[in-house]
Amino acid sequence: MQSANRMEIGVYSLADLYPNPLTGKTISAKQRIEEIINAAKMADEAGLDVFGVGEHHRLDYAVSSPPVVLSAISQVTKRIKLTSATTVLNTVDPVRLFEDFATLDLISNGRAEIITGRGAFLDSFPLFGYDINTYDELFHEHIDLLLKLNEKELVTWNGRYRPSLNAAEIAPRPIQQKIPIWVGVGGTLKSAERAGRLGTGLALAILGGDPSLYKPFIDQYRESAAEYGHVPENLKVAVTGHAYISKTNEQAKEEFYLYHSNYWHHLNLQQGVNKTFSREEFDQISGKESALFVGSSEQIIEKIMRQYELFGHQRFMAQMDIGGMPYKKVVENIERLAMEIAPVIRKETRK
Repeated sequence: MQSANRMEIGVYSLADLYPNPLTGKTISAKQRIEEIINAAKMADEAGLDVFGVGEHHRLDYAVSSPPVVLSAISQVTKRIKLTSATTVLNTVDPVRLFEDFATLDLISNGRAEIITGRGAFLDSFPLFGYDINTYDELFHEHIDLLLKLNEKELVTWNGRYRPSLNAAEIAPRPIQQKIPIWVGVGGTLKSAERAGRLGTGLALAILGGDPSLYKPFIDQYRESAAEYGHVPENLKVAVTGHAYISKTNEQAKEEFYLYHSNYWHHLNLQQGVNKTFSREEFDQISGKESALFVGSSEQIIEKIMRQYELFGHQRFMAQMDIGGMPYKKVVENIERLAMEIAPVIRKETRK
């Protein structure tokens, strides 16, 4: 399956505040957000298609409110689409979420999108008074309501975990007829099936390994969508993942290893595991046949196109700024993605 036009290319940030492994210094949340806004402006000027910002509720991440940051970005950009990456849907009120992104859509002149997910951390459950034992039920109920809010301006709805709505006015309405809504999927076929059943987009996180191992997720998504009568042309698949681009494959691996290893070291510590990738392990997971997008521009093009042959996806989004990576290197990566990779991918995937 191929995209109707050509693949969209974008960038996203989760705004981690990890120390630079070379200097040991950690930048402030203020500087991190300023750098993200500048990166988005640069991505827009360079002609990339989409920019995403993630949500976390921890001191080692700088962004807890994607629509606020995306609104700031909207004022320094002109055409790039603006999305959450992702919104932790279990622990946010769907009405407030929709109204925030509808407002962003008005401010940005119709560029807002939402990628929903269940999040990698559980901090938001006690923070906002939700029961972790209702993890799945909350997501199911909240996505159901969010989709109804996106459909019409007067909503009647009944649920278990939120007060009912009776002909409630949902305002403001976005410029777009509907805000594009995606479901972010990490490692469960159940999530892919849900996205297909609901007819949302599917944003698949691929952080390594053999790309072919992820094809069942795409197949499950499309089979489920067909079973529930969704039009194939309306189904969108995005592949997201860590990326680092340099002049040669070896230089890319040499430069990215410290930041990649540092990122996973801190992430694993948060999960109670003291584990770091060795250089040998990193070389294995960043090889030519791996899904990890590390290498020269030519190798990244080959990896994206190999996955395109497997998935027929419509969007690729790269996360570059991980593990305390300095902004200068992020800038270099966005330039290479926009100038050396995106034109080739768009040409090869244009129908």
